[in-house]
Amino acid sequence: MANVLNLLNWRYATKKMDPSKSVSEADVDTILEAVRLSASSSGLQPYQVLVVTEPSLKAQIREVAWNQAQVTDASHVLVFAAWDHYSAERINQMFDLVNAERGYINEGFEAYRQKLLAFYPNRTPAENFEHAARQAYIGLGSALIAAAELGVDSTPMEGFEPAKVDEILGLSELGLKSVLLLPLGYRANEGDWLQGQKKVRRSKEQFAIWR
Repeated sequence: MANVLNLLNWRYATKKMDPSKSVSEADVDTILEAVRLSASSSGLQPYQVLVVTEPSLKAQIREVAWNQAQVTDASHVLVFAAWDHYSAERINQMFDLVNAERGYINEGFEAYRQKLLAFYPNRTPAENFEHAARQAYIGLGSALIAAAELGVDSTPMEGFEPAKVDEILGLSELGLKSVLLLPLGYRANEGDWLQGQKKVRRSKEQFAIWR
């Protein structure tokens, strides 16, 4: 546990990446696997992660992301994109996958499938997208910790225009909407005003409420 806390104290939202350094494919794969293995409501994994490395695409995204330099200086930009709606097809695909992988059909699991089919598709697309987006944030937490474990710097970002990122990456055709960006790279030796600053959080007494 002490090691996890050390990692969380080490990581910070890097403000300037070193564009000459690139995260290895193996490390990116490990970070993606940590996200893939993350918890999600009902195990549906209602989001996907796009890995953007093409310089021209990163430049376009930077233009609609408040001109944040990390987008182009990082070697990889992860785009967390949530389902735009829960459909019966999407729900069934996940339940069918579980049954196939486990090699049998569990009656309780099938009853739960029917509950979800009766509930999720009948909500509005906006309600379902907001729910799916919250699951993406769970995956983000796993990505941040996995990156820190590998000594990879990261900068979670909400400061961008989602509709324009969706257009750049063709997400609507995939039934997805962008939720957040996560540039991955390595901190620059100079020019990062936040590097080396003391990490400040509210005290445990102020933060945790016991009942």
